[in-house]
Amino acid sequence: ETLKAFDREVNAFVDYMFGPRDARVRGWFLLDSYLPTFFLTGAYLLCIWLGNKLMKNRPPFSLRPHLIVYNLGITLLSFYMLIELILATWEGGYNLQCQNLHSAGEADIRVAKVLWWYYFSKVIEFMDTIFFVLRKKSSQITFLHVYHHATMFNIWWCVLNWIPCGQSFFGPTLNSFIHVLMYSYYGLSVIPSMRKYLWWKKYLTQAQLIQFLLTIVHTLSAAVKPCGFPFGCLMFQSSYMATLVVLFINFYIKTYRKAPSRTAVKEIPVTTEIKNGFHKDYFAAANGFQNNKKAQ
Repeated sequence: ETLKAFDREVNAFVDYMFGPRDARVRGWFLLDSYLPTFFLTGAYLLCIWLGNKLMKNRPPFSLRPHLIVYNLGITLLSFYMLIELILATWEGGYNLQCQNLHSAGEADIRVAKVLWWYYFSKVIEFMDTIFFVLRKKSSQITFLHVYHHATMFNIWWCVLNWIPCGQSFFGPTLNSFIHVLMYSYYGLSVIPSMRKYLWWKKYLTQAQLIQFLLTIVHTLSAAVKPCGFPFGCLMFQSSYMATLVVLFINFYIKTYRKAPSRTAVKEIPVTTEIKNGFHKDYFAAANGFQNNKKAQ
């Protein structure tokens, strides 16, 4: 009873802050109450903290088969969302410059259903970080990484409850396309024979930055020429995307513009240990590119 009362108070406060929710998504899984999203985010942050402590004196897990299956699954889900968003917005005659929430009828519902999967995919993607913890890739658990994962899940709970279609379609369409490329890259990177072909990680980060900038431009265009989409939502989305641009530029500079250290460019001595036909440094990088940071 105490939890139910707390749940009612939290949701009453959220409704007071943001106004009436969109009735078309009432009863959809995880949407009626904010508590599941809040607790899942808290569990995610707790797993990072506890996981790093538990793994401190343990050997890292390889998890290669799990990573291949996981990355393939996210790639397929992203591809489904990309195609379905394109088809749904085409069916509804969506305006690229600005699209309101109620003019496309059944196509709006179709878009909202895809965007629910987009919201739900954000909790699935918490596994990105959990795999880092289990593989002891703590250098890849950056502020940008955790901030992006935790905030996106919560923001999209709000989006689905108040603006589940219309102008909200654009960012997820671009992001789904980027995720098809990105998770394909991650899946291939755990297969040793494929690593020599994966020269395009740098361009993934560039594509992500372009995605954020295009989303900001698209969002602000609806503010310049309004169509009934909530103005406050447009300003919030633009501001949030601006924080990602700043953080990703910082990540890009640190990752790709840093001058290589002297030790990094030294040639491997011919007398170094060879094991089973491979240089020992191969095994140090067996679960991913050595010293590379994963693109967010």
